[in-house]
Amino acid sequence: MSKRRVRLVAVLLALTCTLSPATWSAQRIKDVASVQGVRANPLVGYGLVVGLDGTGDQTTSTPFTVQSLLSMLGQLGVQLPPGTNLQLKNVAAVMVTAQLPPFARPGQTVDVTVSSLGNAKSLRGGTLLMTPLKGADGQVYAIAQGNVLVAGAGAAAGGSSQQINHLAAGRIPAGATVERAVPTRVGQGDFVHLELKEADFTLTSRVAEVIDRSFGAGTALPLDGRWIQVRAPADPGQRIAFLARLEALTLDSAKPTPKVIVNARTGSIVMNQEVRLAQCAVAHGNLSVVVRAEPQVSQPGPLSPGQTVVTEKADVQIKKDKGELVVVPATASLADVVKALNAVGATPQDLLAILQAMKAAGALQAELEVI
Repeated sequence: MSKRRVRLVAVLLALTCTLSPATWSAQRIKDVASVQGVRANPLVGYGLVVGLDGTGDQTTSTPFTVQSLLSMLGQLGVQLPPGTNLQLKNVAAVMVTAQLPPFARPGQTVDVTVSSLGNAKSLRGGTLLMTPLKGADGQVYAIAQGNVLVAGAGAAAGGSSQQINHLAAGRIPAGATVERAVPTRVGQGDFVHLELKEADFTLTSRVAEVIDRSFGAGTALPLDGRWIQVRAPADPGQRIAFLARLEALTLDSAKPTPKVIVNARTGSIVMNQEVRLAQCAVAHGNLSVVVRAEPQVSQPGPLSPGQTVVTEKADVQIKKDKGELVVVPATASLADVVKALNAVGATPQDLLAILQAMKAAGALQAELEVI
C-alpha cells in the first residue's frame, strides 16, 4: 500500500471516530441556519506593493504597474519629466480582497488577502500602500495598508531555483480599517427569517418544531425547504435576546446529508459518516505510456567529408495493469466503506473515477460533489 493511500485511510478512519452520532445530535440551530440579511460582504481593491527585493513586476510586460506608480507619485506631488523610462524591480501591482463582516463599524479592522496581478516572482517582504476597498455598489468601505506576510520561501541562482509554497499571494492580519458601515436589519416588522444553509424539507420541519416547543405554537412557520418565518419581539433589545436563545436551541437526532467531497486537483477524498454503499462489482485497470528519448552521436568515417550528427532514438512502451473484477459488499458504516474501497486496490486518483461510476450505477448512496 502506498504512503498516499495510507494517509487517505488514516483521514477517513479519523473521521469515523470523530463524527459519532452523539456529535451530530448536539447540533444547534446556528450551525444549520442563519438569520436573513446577516451576512458578510466582499470587498476588492487595486494597489501597489513596494519594498520587494528585486522580485517585483517586470515593467516591460506589465505597463499598468508603471502607470499606477506615476499616478500615485503625481498625487503625492512628485512630477517626473515626460518620457521617463522607469525600470522597476521592487514594485508589484496587486489585487486586494477582504470580507466585511456583518455589523462592522468604522474603526474596526479586518484581514485582507494580497494577490499579485502581474509577473512578480514574490511578494515576500513587501509593504502594501494605502488601497481603497470597494463593495459591489462602487463605494469605499475600508482602507488597506500594511506589511504582507507570505508563508513561503524561494531562491534562484545560476539557472537553478527552489521554491516552498506559493509566493505570489499573502495576507495582512487586521490590514484594513473599516470606513463605512453596511446597514443590517435583523428582520422587518414582527418577523425574522431563518435561512438554512442547505435546502432540506425534513430539517426545515424539525427546526420549526424545536422553535415552537421552546417559544410556543405558531412561532415558526416553514415557507419552503430553506426559509422559516419566525415571530419575534418588536423591541430591538428583546429581539436580540430572543435570537440569542433561538440560535442556541439544539436539534435532536440531527444528521447530515450523506456526501462525498472530491478534490480533482489534489486527489483528496473526504466522506461523512452517513455514506453507504450498495452491493456492486468493480473492475479497474491502469494504462500507462512511457516515452524515452536517448541522444546518439553518429560519427563519420576517417578522412570522409561527413560531419558528426546527433540523433535521438525514441523508445515507446505501453503498460497495462491487470484489472480484476471485485465484488464490493453492501456496507452500513463508514469503516466498512473504507475497507470495501481499499479491497479494490485503487489509488486515490483511481478512486475519483470509481466513485463517479458507483454514483452513476446507483451503488453510492450519497451526494458526490467535485470541487
